[in-house]
Amino acid sequence: MGKLFGTDGIRGVVGENLTADMAFRVGQAIACVLREEKGCRPQVMIGKDTRISSDMLESALMAGICDLGGDVLPVGTVPTPAVAYLTRQQGADAGIVISASHNPYEHNGIKVFSGEGYKLSDEVEGRIEERILSQQPMPHTTKSAIGRRHHGMRQLKRDYIDFLAGTIESDLAGLRILVDCANGAASTTAPELFGRFRAHTEFIHRDPDGININNGCGSTHLEGLQQAVKEGGFQIGVAFDGDADRCLLVDETGAVIDGDKVLAVCALDMKRSGRLRGNTLVATVMSNLGLHEFCRENGIDLVCTGVGDRNVLEEMLRHDYRIGGEQSGHTIFTELETTGDGEVTALQFLQVLAQSGEPASALAACCPTYPQVLINVAIPHGSEVKEKIMASDALHAAIEAEERALAGAGRVLVRPSGTESLVRVMVEAKTEKEALMVAQRLSNFVKSLKI
Repeated sequence: MGKLFGTDGIRGVVGENLTADMAFRVGQAIACVLREEKGCRPQVMIGKDTRISSDMLESALMAGICDLGGDVLPVGTVPTPAVAYLTRQQGADAGIVISASHNPYEHNGIKVFSGEGYKLSDEVEGRIEERILSQQPMPHTTKSAIGRRHHGMRQLKRDYIDFLAGTIESDLAGLRILVDCANGAASTTAPELFGRFRAHTEFIHRDPDGININNGCGSTHLEGLQQAVKEGGFQIGVAFDGDADRCLLVDETGAVIDGDKVLAVCALDMKRSGRLRGNTLVATVMSNLGLHEFCRENGIDLVCTGVGDRNVLEEMLRHDYRIGGEQSGHTIFTELETTGDGEVTALQFLQVLAQSGEPASALAACCPTYPQVLINVAIPHGSEVKEKIMASDALHAAIEAEERALAGAGRVLVRPSGTESLVRVMVEAKTEKEALMVAQRLSNFVKSLKI
């Protein structure tokens, strides 16, 4: 990865390492590269989440794009996947989302989609990044070549909601649903979307004020939703993150239905209806051992990629697979969209639930969950030490010894963090006690290595 673009665009704390000046230059660089590729004036769609800094960054990006001769189509506050969808629908050359997803409000980010609605290639990201980091000024446009902002774009949100509603055939009648909007982008779409179905739906955390996004709510803080579902007698709870590209669920007992279980339920339904292309489900190496067991028992092939929805999507596109995702709630249905979409994910699961006549707990029980322990080991001297640790023959031998001791009834994964000075030790076993003991032994071993 480059110096600015991480696994999910440019991220930072606003006012510290993500400023209006940087956003202006990012806008210039994007317009410059697009104009080189297109040979004429590019059009760029922009959407944002509810953070207090999103308006400021949007204004700076738009100024930079217009300064380099690009036109801007601002669609306002919408989920990340809405920008990917509308960029394709409107024939724009790129789409930009201003969001830091599930992170706290003081963070923000800039993610760029291609005109086809996919994340930018490494090559294009590299060219944009080179211009941002270069000390050379970019060529301003003058007179009629200056870009402009197109007005009236916010009505396009209705087109996106129309699309979402059309992704299922069920009217969801008979379901009692509680939706947590995370005080984020879903607050602008979920009420109208769910209002189009015959389910009884109520909402919590749908009043964003710029600083309460993801604050004790949404898919990273499920406790409030779990309690409210049980106390309110709801059959299912739905939780989005700040930009609504991921979705987790809560069953009628308050138990969490994570991304692995969502994948299992939806993949099994697709298999039964003949829609599971290649008879394959794509997940990541972080998926629970229970998902592996589910796939074996149901005759479904499981392919695991590196961590990140980008890796999942690349594998799906390479082989034309139709469903894939992460335990964290990013689920991708390539027959419907080019990126993960929390609201699409929710509707797909809810349709299966409504048609099954079963409680959500019974539906999700098809995929067992092995106890999983994750320990983050701090590495004080950065990426070079992480690489040396991961190359250690002694560490590989220790991991193999622990895996042999688990005798096929567990799993060990030790990997470096892609964004922090950490080595992550993840262990699954039949009991939480056993998983914790193995994880602690390996974590202590990592700390003891003399690098």
